[in-house]
Amino acid sequence: MAETSTRASDRFPPQIPYIIGNEACERFSFYGMRNILTVFFIDYLLRNHVPETGAREAQAKGLFHLFMAGVYFFPLIGGYLADRFFGKFRTIFALSLVYCAGHACLALFEDNATGFYTGLTLIAVGSGGIKPCVSAMVGDQFTQSNSHLVKKVYAIFYWTINFGSFFASLFVPLLMSKFGPAVAFGVPGLLMFVATVIFWAGRKHYVMVPPTGPNPHSFLKVVFSAFKGGAPKGAHWLDQAKASHPSEAVEGVKAVFRVAGLMLPFVPFFWMLFDQKASTWVVQARAMDPNVGNVVFQPSQMQFINPLLVMMLIPFLTAIVYPAFQRLGWELTPLRRMPMGLVFGAVSFIIAGFFQVVMEGGTTLNIAWQLLPYIVLTVGEILVSTTGLEFAYTQAPREMKGTVQSVWLVTNTLANVAVAIAAVLNVFTGAGQFFFYAGMALAAAVGMTLVARRFVVHDYFQTDAKAPLDGRTPAVEAKPA
Repeated sequence: MAETSTRASDRFPPQIPYIIGNEACERFSFYGMRNILTVFFIDYLLRNHVPETGAREAQAKGLFHLFMAGVYFFPLIGGYLADRFFGKFRTIFALSLVYCAGHACLALFEDNATGFYTGLTLIAVGSGGIKPCVSAMVGDQFTQSNSHLVKKVYAIFYWTINFGSFFASLFVPLLMSKFGPAVAFGVPGLLMFVATVIFWAGRKHYVMVPPTGPNPHSFLKVVFSAFKGGAPKGAHWLDQAKASHPSEAVEGVKAVFRVAGLMLPFVPFFWMLFDQKASTWVVQARAMDPNVGNVVFQPSQMQFINPLLVMMLIPFLTAIVYPAFQRLGWELTPLRRMPMGLVFGAVSFIIAGFFQVVMEGGTTLNIAWQLLPYIVLTVGEILVSTTGLEFAYTQAPREMKGTVQSVWLVTNTLANVAVAIAAVLNVFTGAGQFFFYAGMALAAAVGMTLVARRFVVHDYFQTDAKAPLDGRTPAVEAKPA
């Protein structure tokens, strides 16, 4: 019997394929649409309104990053609604329908700015709203008995994201060049509809962690209670709230502040770099020679390199590199990986900046040169993003998992707002912009390393997925970084 139980605990729950299948199709739809936005703005929507090329490129970058800021702002709302009122399943399904409507607007209103921007807004609401719910729902399917599989399932989850992104990045730019924007935006919309159907089909299999409902011990109420009086000498400032709230609620708020204090000041500097592969790097590719052998690459098509490398490198890093470091006595913990990822991101921009210097000197580089910074950036992405998804989930008690996932995702909002403002103001142009962002990421890596040294890790998992918790979520592990 014990052996049978052990074998069962080593298998993924049967509902996981529905979530993974949904994620693959949804990511195809999102990245297919997102990766052609910058070129669409420059060559179609803004062409008649902003005649000067440089100004049009700057405005296109600003619009792109403003949209991305919205995509990563709405996780705050989606996570809150799911945690408190509707549950993850109903929130994901309802917002997926909004998401589908947004895709339809893009395909129907390619020549109408108002209609097109309405579509982008609906996609930002739908895509952003479901983000924290889907990633947290993956973890909800596991219990203490199979919690050792969480690390593996998040690696597969992120691999699946890039599986969808790879095919979208490779084929959707070709659809726009051959058939125009309506088809190019319509195909991702169709995939989003398929994603919604797949998710709905698994409704009878999911572990449904119920929403907490209106919570008298919510995050804000605990914080306000803590401010009413001073905490006991030597105690945490939030401990004052224990007079009005259970200790589990106070510990949940502490978890939010712990994760936010680590993530918010530093992780946005990585996303400032990463999301510019769909804007600044696309603009750079437009000035390069697109012919690689007998193949002519579209500037936005080069983004397929990133998900392809992710699919190759995640298994390599998780199966070979991380265990090798552990055997050497220096484990690549999440708190070591994320600062390293910032460094890799900075180096990728330094390389791209040198390419820009050469091009500004009059030399036309082949577009294949972008492979090098893409490789370096992708290593940084795996170290930061795959790690962050897992880390944000495990560091949150049950009632705060969606909220802490939202904190992780909102780091992208801060990054894209900053880049959008810089693009609209046109503060940095040419090679200078690459070196500026690289310098900020290096400084953030140093800062995150220093903060991580004092961070105490608390891993939280459900005790029994079949019997939803009553609000008490034990920490199964607590250890220093």
